Amino acid sequence: MMPGARFAVAAFALAAGLQATTAGAAEIKVLSTTLMNSIIAAAGPAFERASGHKLAVTFDTTNILMGRIKAGETADVVILTTPAIEELVKQGKVGGDSRVNVARSGVGIAVLAGAPKPDVSTVEAFKKTLLAAKSISYTSSGASGLYFQSLCERLGIADAVKAKAKTRPGGAAAELVVTGEADIAVQQIGELLAVPGVQVQPLPAEINNVTPFAAGLFAGARDPEAARAFLKFLTSPDAVSAIKAKGMEPG
Repeated sequence: MMPGARFAVAAFALAAGLQATTAGAAEIKVLSTTLMNSIIAAAGPAFERASGHKLAVTFDTTNILMGRIKAGETADVVILTTPAIEELVKQGKVGGDSRVNVARSGVGIAVLAGAPKPDVSTVEAFKKTLLAAKSISYTSSGASGLYFQSLCERLGIADAVKAKAKTRPGGAAAELVVTGEADIAVQQIGELLAVPGVQVQPLPAEINNVTPFAAGLFAGARDPEAARAFLKFLTSPDAVSAIKAKGMEPG
């Protein structure tokens, strides 16, 4: 639990009216973008203690989760990029009145902690850093990975980067930096900061891409009241503090 979360539990429970009896406790099934992993790990226990409910969270990239939802998978709460949530609202799979804006995250670059910091002060410096790296890790289906690939196309270095790419469909790209499989990882700043043993810098402002993330209630949620309580918690002081601590802006 993040510092200070213990002391916010009672206050949040009182404010949100979440004191629950054992009989009223529910398991809230959540499908969430990987970005929220460290945030829920830090702030989730505060919600569980205050409400009596338990969180059962499945993490993956937005694109992979959207494919699973299209194939028929459902849950109680879903947390994805805002455009994906809007698409689910249009499809009637998520209630529009339940949507909450959760966080905004830019893209960053990570190297091993203690290693010389790469120069990303300008677009040209960032480009040179990528070309000098022996290997670069990023996700092939995550929002940041797709953006990074399009950015490399714009910078005219797509072939050079692809030749030394260490990709995975989803997950934490920075893990490959820690294991020595990649020199550099490019991903959402919040996802990079969730990996111990790396140091993170944002991409130059001119070429950075800020992605908004939102959450909503699945139609047919097993316990709508419990699910809505968790949605409300995502904008609570505990959650906001965790979001800021992970290098992102609250929604």
